[in-house]
Amino acid sequence: MTGLLLAAASLAIWLYLVFARGFFWLGRERDRAAMTLPSILPSVAVVVPARNEAENIAQSVTSLLRQEYPAFSLIVVDDDSDDGTADVARRTAASLRAEQKLSIVESRTLPERWTGKLWAVKQGIAAAEEKLAPKYLLLTDADIVHAPDTLSWLVAQAEAHHLVLASLTARWRCQGFAERVHIPAFIYFFQMLYPFAWVNRPDHAMAGAAGGCMLVRADALRAAGGIEIIRDALIDDCALAGALKKQGPIWLGLTDRVVSIRPYASWGEIRRMVARTAYAQLRYSPLMVAGTVFGMALTYLVPPFMTLFGSGWAQLCGALAWALMAISFQPILRFYRLSPLWGVALPAISFLFMLYTLDSAYQYAAGKGGSWKGRVQAKAS
Repeated sequence: MTGLLLAAASLAIWLYLVFARGFFWLGRERDRAAMTLPSILPSVAVVVPARNEAENIAQSVTSLLRQEYPAFSLIVVDDDSDDGTADVARRTAASLRAEQKLSIVESRTLPERWTGKLWAVKQGIAAAEEKLAPKYLLLTDADIVHAPDTLSWLVAQAEAHHLVLASLTARWRCQGFAERVHIPAFIYFFQMLYPFAWVNRPDHAMAGAAGGCMLVRADALRAAGGIEIIRDALIDDCALAGALKKQGPIWLGLTDRVVSIRPYASWGEIRRMVARTAYAQLRYSPLMVAGTVFGMALTYLVPPFMTLFGSGWAQLCGALAWALMAISFQPILRFYRLSPLWGVALPAISFLFMLYTLDSAYQYAAGKGGSWKGRVQAKAS
């Protein structure tokens, strides 16, 4: 009887996820629509916080300086780098004969209760407003490469729909075995947590964004209280989306235009990437960690267990739940051009994410929460 109840509960969860959670898994929110720019182009300032990004900054800066949109300037904030990041950015701009479009801001000492990235972003925004007074801010990362029409599409989308935030979820690198195991599932879980269709509905409270590419209307950001209101947030993109949705409509979608070039070649690198923010997602609550682990076990592990070891109705419920799970994983697998057979492996992949969530709580307890490039950024315990 216990097995039947668990299997039935798991099946009920998957029926809800597949049919009643904004059809998140279909990935229909894309940047496919043809957009037309207004006759008068609004000004845009692109702000790139960069800490020890000498390896990636040249590709990122090159893609930004080659944007087809004419009315923009680029600000790179050098966040206490010791690898020559700023010099690489300058040389890149010079090689493209675009020095006049690039400004370098040297970050000042990091204040208390700020994450390094958001302090750098604040300084970049301040420089942009002082020199340019732009209508829009494109907040992007130093490991992100943009297609030449990215900025044009985002501005046209924002102007056409009066958006205060337009965000594109970058396509991550998915080459090695560790990346193929983790990256599609990571994006799948992100879609599940923040169903894009709900995010894009002005009448729905759900808010989310992808920090690698966010076009923000500057006056809406000021009205929301500025970047200061999320100064200590580790999941800063979704925190910013929540603040901005109170000011107006927002939009979030998948894209091929924006690509993350940061490699996650080893399992350890991916574990650290997930663990950096997982405990923050759970509001630093041990009870929420326990509930999440139980919920993930019920959702992802019970179906294959009952399918393989159960009998009768319990086995049938488990098999149906596992099938729904595998089917719902297919669109994101196609997006990353992976075999549909990966859908069967989602329970095992989810078990890894459960372990990373527990590791995130442990890292926080050990005083290492939110560690990124030499900084421990999680809230003090």
